[in-house]
Amino acid sequence: MNDVLNGAPRRMLVLGGTGYIGPHLVSHALARGHAVTLFNRGKTKPGLFPKAEQLIGDRNAADGHAALRGRAWDVVFDLPTTNPQWIVNAADALKGNVGQYVFVSSTGAYKDYTRSFPDETHPVMDPAPIDGPTAATASYGAKKSRCEQLVMEAFGAGGTVVRPGLIVGPGDLTDRFTYWPVRIERGGEILAPGTPDDPAQWIDVRDLTEWMVRLGESRTTGIFNAVGPRTICGIGELLYGIKACFANDAQFTWVPQPFLAEQKVRSWGDMPVWSYPGASTVAFCTSVIEKAVAAGLTFRPLATTVRDAMTWYHARPAAEQERLRAGIAPEREREVLALWHTRRGDG
Repeated sequence: MNDVLNGAPRRMLVLGGTGYIGPHLVSHALARGHAVTLFNRGKTKPGLFPKAEQLIGDRNAADGHAALRGRAWDVVFDLPTTNPQWIVNAADALKGNVGQYVFVSSTGAYKDYTRSFPDETHPVMDPAPIDGPTAATASYGAKKSRCEQLVMEAFGAGGTVVRPGLIVGPGDLTDRFTYWPVRIERGGEILAPGTPDDPAQWIDVRDLTEWMVRLGESRTTGIFNAVGPRTICGIGELLYGIKACFANDAQFTWVPQPFLAEQKVRSWGDMPVWSYPGASTVAFCTSVIEKAVAAGLTFRPLATTVRDAMTWYHARPAAEQERLRAGIAPEREREVLALWHTRRGDG
């Protein structure tokens, strides 16, 4: 136990807990000696944590949080929520029985994605309605904005909002980070986007979840951006850092953003992690993190994230390894590179 705990484990309730970030958080909390209760439908990875108490409930049901009524916890971690009604119902069931409520939001809640270097005071999107005909169709960021508002209203000084950016590492089925180490491992000429100085941010899922457990241990509340690395990073530093993990013939060809736009090669989708000044994704890659660092957020080496992500990737079914969910397709990459070489006159 760390000094904050003074030998006393926390009673921790995890809403969800068996998806992507949940298992990392629960594993760390259990390893730290905390008493963990999981609340979910019991359908995803049932029995994953036999040492944790299991409560069953469907958050979409009318009284889906009934199993939480009359119980008390020191800290609640709400991991999967984008539905504001879930916050309303959880707050109703837990009212007066929770010391701290930690909600995982997103930098996607910010109102203007094109503004560089947003801190926690940057305006968020207009909150989505809680119910009614437009509630379900509201944007992801608007839903997160409303959830944040509801958490802080319901739990006041006990509310903690964590705004991650791109969460990466073992277990990430989006492939939005994994694309790069997989592509670089394959070697050859690689389409690299924009300029090496264009911004990139990410956070290892274990850095995020272990820090969240520490927030619960220290009862640290407030709103925090939660991305990394510690110092400002360009996409070049990321890609060359990944390349250093492999001994092969991988070579980067840097293609300017205007040409990529002509070819309809998108930042964040075809070229994951990458953004550039003025892009609609630049806030996701330039968020200010001083407040989180002061609250104890730390970062493991990039090489560790790459190694562990690739170990997990190579253990996945062959079909998943073959068809990544993010990144430019190999044949399209070759086509764009050929067109770029022609444009430059060296094709």
